[in-house]
Amino acid sequence: MKKKIAVFDTKTYDIESFKEYNDKYEFVYFKDRLTKNTVMLAKDCDAVICFVNDELDDDVLNSLASYNIHAVFLRCAGYNNVNLESAYKHKVHIARVPAYSPYAIAEHAMTLILALNRHIHKAYIRSRDFNFNLESLTGFDLHGKTIGIVGTGKIGRVMIDISKGFGLNVLCYDPYPIINSDYNYVSLDEIYEKCDIISLHAPLSNDTYHMINQDSINKMKKGVMLINTSRGGLIDSKALLEGLKNKQIASVGLDVYEEEANLFYHDNSFKIIDDDVLAILISMPNVLITSHQAYLTKEALSNIADTTINNMDEYFNDLFIQNELCYKCEKVKNKEECYRNRKTRCF
Repeated sequence: MKKKIAVFDTKTYDIESFKEYNDKYEFVYFKDRLTKNTVMLAKDCDAVICFVNDELDDDVLNSLASYNIHAVFLRCAGYNNVNLESAYKHKVHIARVPAYSPYAIAEHAMTLILALNRHIHKAYIRSRDFNFNLESLTGFDLHGKTIGIVGTGKIGRVMIDISKGFGLNVLCYDPYPIINSDYNYVSLDEIYEKCDIISLHAPLSNDTYHMINQDSINKMKKGVMLINTSRGGLIDSKALLEGLKNKQIASVGLDVYEEEANLFYHDNSFKIIDDDVLAILISMPNVLITSHQAYLTKEALSNIADTTINNMDEYFNDLFIQNELCYKCEKVKNKEECYRNRKTRCF
């Protein structure tokens, strides 16, 4: 009998990417996000597949365990929405997709830079009305300008290559720099001081939450362009708005927003948005917001499905789960005692 899998926060492209595995698993798709109010939909299923804005807090994980569901598969790389300590407590395995297409996200970040700089979004709207006036559409040459790449993981490294292709000078920051690389690592303060463009590619954690705040914005080069295709919580949205108002920040490209959970991936065109900060940001001509779509390429969707299925195969066949996230393993000081290093499961 095929295992029954509850898939939350699904869109048509998700269903399309998983359909070739219908002979292996029975997928039950829900448009709703996974929250404590919707977790009961997973009852009678054998596992759950989630996405970036699903809530995996203690309440949800406790409910899943009570339904005898002990595996959650994230179809994303980030896991800031998961309480790993609670997952360990309730004996719920959490596996992710650590990499699906760094090219997709880095290319989208550069797309935002190009569109903002050359005012493509404004020019498109004008030409639709047969307005071919070029006033206020002046950009600048990227060649010779300086970009700061915050985070040099797989996505950040692709972004470095793309930036160099445009002739940009690249400065990098990462608390864990790549050894023996030719990257020009500097401090965050130097990034703020010297960069014409700053692109964020850092994970969201306690250390990076609101790393872009009023203090860091005040340190930035006046007229900076700020790009975020990572996680919304990296930026204090209210401070960002003030930075735009006082012209410290010249333009902003966001694919993520810290309060996006109930907005992104849904049609809200018929609603009154009660998030005043987001409403003002969207109304600004020098702000370009996309709804967490940087990852959305055919290649990325295919890789996400493939890796998720592989994670599921390992779990249901009682194998070591290569992409599992474990609270306990992260706390083990003696790495030889870590279950992951011994290629066995923690529980």
